[in-house]
Amino acid sequence: MESEQLFHRGYYRNSYNSITSASSDEELLDGVGVIMDFQTSEDDNLLDGDTAVGTHYTMTNGGSINSSTHLLDLLDEPIPGVGTYDDFHTIDWVREKCKDRERHRRINSKKKESAWEMTKSLYDAWSGWLVVTLTGLASGALAGLIDIAADWMTDLKEGICLSALWYNHEQCCWGSNETTFEERDKCPQWKTWAELIIGQAEGPGSYIMNYIMYIFWALSFAFLAVSLVKVFAPYACGSGIPEIKTILSGFIIRGYLGKWTLMIKTITLVLAVASGLSLGKEGPLVHVACCCGNIFSYLFPKYSTNEAKKREVLSAASAAGVSVAFGAPIGGVLFSLEEVSYYFPLKTLWRSFFAALVAAFVLRSINPFGNSRLVLFYVEYHTPWYLFELFPFILLGVFGGLWGAFFIRANIAWCRRRKSTKFGKYPVLEVIVVAAITAVIAFPNPYTRLNTSELIKELFTDCGPLESSSLCDYRNDMNASKIVDDIPDRPAGLGVYSAIWQLCLALIFKIIMTVFTFGIKVPSGLFIPSMAIGAIAGRIVGIAVEQLAYFHHDWFIFKEWCEVGADCITPGLYAMVGAAACLGGVTRMTVSLVVIVFELTGGLEYIVPLMAAVMTSKWVGDAFGREGIYEAHIRLNGYPFLDAKEEFTHTTLAADVMRPRRNDPPLAVLTQDNMTVDDIENMINETSYNGFPVIMSKESQRLVGFALRRDLTIAIESARKKQEGIVGSSRVCFAQHTPSLPAESPRPLKLRSILDMSPFTVTDHTPMEIVVDIFRKLGLRQCLVTHNGIVLGIITKKNILEHLEQLKQHVEPLAPPWHYNKKRYPPSYGPDGKPRPRFNNVQLNSIDEEREETEEEVHLLNSTTL
Repeated sequence: MESEQLFHRGYYRNSYNSITSASSDEELLDGVGVIMDFQTSEDDNLLDGDTAVGTHYTMTNGGSINSSTHLLDLLDEPIPGVGTYDDFHTIDWVREKCKDRERHRRINSKKKESAWEMTKSLYDAWSGWLVVTLTGLASGALAGLIDIAADWMTDLKEGICLSALWYNHEQCCWGSNETTFEERDKCPQWKTWAELIIGQAEGPGSYIMNYIMYIFWALSFAFLAVSLVKVFAPYACGSGIPEIKTILSGFIIRGYLGKWTLMIKTITLVLAVASGLSLGKEGPLVHVACCCGNIFSYLFPKYSTNEAKKREVLSAASAAGVSVAFGAPIGGVLFSLEEVSYYFPLKTLWRSFFAALVAAFVLRSINPFGNSRLVLFYVEYHTPWYLFELFPFILLGVFGGLWGAFFIRANIAWCRRRKSTKFGKYPVLEVIVVAAITAVIAFPNPYTRLNTSELIKELFTDCGPLESSSLCDYRNDMNASKIVDDIPDRPAGLGVYSAIWQLCLALIFKIIMTVFTFGIKVPSGLFIPSMAIGAIAGRIVGIAVEQLAYFHHDWFIFKEWCEVGADCITPGLYAMVGAAACLGGVTRMTVSLVVIVFELTGGLEYIVPLMAAVMTSKWVGDAFGREGIYEAHIRLNGYPFLDAKEEFTHTTLAADVMRPRRNDPPLAVLTQDNMTVDDIENMINETSYNGFPVIMSKESQRLVGFALRRDLTIAIESARKKQEGIVGSSRVCFAQHTPSLPAESPRPLKLRSILDMSPFTVTDHTPMEIVVDIFRKLGLRQCLVTHNGIVLGIITKKNILEHLEQLKQHVEPLAPPWHYNKKRYPPSYGPDGKPRPRFNNVQLNSIDEEREETEEEVHLLNSTTL
């Protein structure tokens, strides 16, 4: 009788509706605006593994093997589609790993039967290395193509090379014999638009014409980029790293890593960078590399039919993307490990390293920058750093942390406003407006007119005898000895002071425009703009410290190590430290960022200053909020992502989070042998849940297993087509043995093969800290809540995310009272000797009894302390 009441219980923890529905995850994805409407495309099959067949697998619960379930072994033949996932749903990591182990055992058991089976075994063993090799080759080739095309189109805004139209400005003047040292960027072969249109190289008319053409080309590139994204591949916009992190955590977004996204992102990334917008190509290159890895994984059944294995390839692909973006193979591996990967076994580490190596080798072979280096701004410093300089380095770290905190809040606020207002409905207009404002303001300032990578290169470069930049316009002492690699500190000239003012204006411009640019509907990375802001601030600080040391070399902080005529301070080093600090403040990266920067610049000797600045920026940024920019955008877009970096410190229980709740419809369950095909189809049509617990009977309520909605639908449709005698009144049997039926009864349908016999379960008294840890480490989709073996409810990933968000808005006491556990786990009988009231088989105290018990315990506590 008690079980019957449980089945029709009135005390529920919240509605089970829309928890595991087909649209449950879509409800989380409302932040993509008009362009990213998550419609399916031709690339739908590239991330959902629809070709997976029903292989058998072993499910585990709590780390122990409970049962071995052979998918579809009771049906006539395997059914394609069983065991796969719908769009915008989360994969079951445990099931996918079990499927892979069973596949591996099957291959090993057959490899000694024939030479062909041995060949198939070797192919399977080497397929992982083959797919990462192809990914590295494609990533390096595409990165080189993007670099060359972006440089050419950036210079196209200023002029064109008449001798060879495909040459950029620097390449055009390489072979010229008519250039001078002071004006090495001017040659007869290169013509500005003013020279071509009005025939003037100097004067106000020439300046205005070049200004107009600069704006025209910037708007043309921006308009073409956003139009291609809107029409052909909505997923090609943005950085891509927040979505890559979400996909690597097990979420399905079909088409996001497809061929159309790859093609359009490659083209529009060149256009977006060439338009002069305050963005970079490094973040989107990670998305491009992951597209390559996803496409190549479909050449190998080992990865095409297993979503968990496919994500190992994507982790290696993200390492290759950072490798070609910064020329930092080791930094790419660490970036994949620290920042984007959710599951990173040791073999993935090796393959990520190999993919980054191959990608870097291909990029070096292409040599897109013409300097025999992997990156544009490779520098070498010849002056060591001194202990006193740690103080300005730490100040740069503080600036980086403050910039990161400001940018995250400002950018998220603007993106939220874009989503909630009509302005977000016109993405093309937004891109045009931002591009126009950027071009109009950027052209008069030579430092904002430069390509951002060229700007960083100039800021990183140390002043030598061959440098003609305004930043190196120092007053020379003609009596001082000149050493090529060690020029002494000198007083700043008029060019340096002018450059400082221009850099200050460029800093303000970059800060404001980056806030409004990141998130628009074109490919937009954040690495380079953040590094440019830090490099500008660092160069200004470096020049200030250099002049302070020159004019006050007799101060005690300089007297010991900075003599008159010595080269004490390197302003370019401050620019490098500032760039790392600002990037760390925005992304909250630490180890991988330090490695990327010293690989990027070759500054191995300056690891300690980099570490000090990066850690300082992280501490300062964490003081204002622990989320990096990518985590903030994940939360803004509502992606189902459980961040392993967050700590769960609250005292709630599984019963506080599970669904259903009080006054909600009862939990939809299946019985193991009492339902017909029509009953199950009606339940599927009337509900939108992703799965159903299977119980023994309505009287028993004991848990048998868990059946997924998708598997039920596919299995029933296949049985109707391929098995004779299956009708709507056929009994559906999940039990091992079919119950005896009358002779006139239709043929029963056996579906035990699609039943998960060992679903993960927790009791209603399990602390949520443990439940969250289980979801993070095992990648669960859902977890059933039981009490004495009776199913009470279910907890999904979405429920946990909603619970965490609610806890952020309601501050709990720092420490519960000492009698907290006793109140939450009451004895079976109260102080008066009567049984406590029971709901859902969970015992609850009445208010009066709790007050009485609390008073008794407080009195006991006081008497004990006396």
